[in-house]
Amino acid sequence: MEAVCRGAVEAGGAAIGILPGADPAGANPWVTIPIPTGMGTLRNRLVAITGSVLVAVGGRFGTLSEIAYALEAGHPVCAMGQWASIDGVTPVDSPEEALEFILERTGDPDAQY
Repeated sequence: MEAVCRGAVEAGGAAIGILPGADPAGANPWVTIPIPTGMGTLRNRLVAITGSVLVAVGGRFGTLSEIAYALEAGHPVCAMGQWASIDGVTPVDSPEEALEFILERTGDPDAQY
């Protein structure tokens, strides 16, 4: 998640962190808008349904639960690696393919970033 936040900030955007703990200081250094929930892993559902598209890369059971919540909510999901074989998940092979997947579902597929 830190790498995603860093990329967003370095590209001129903001990085929103929906945090499991109650302390905003628990966010990684690239989060510009921390949202402390105090909910622990229950916050995984919030993470999964607040975005328009979910991209899964690595992770463990928390990532798996977020994939399930996103699919249940009808959100498109793509993944690299271990999660790519889950029913309903679109496999992608690179960050560029993941971005293409996102743009095709949320915005201008011809945008240049």
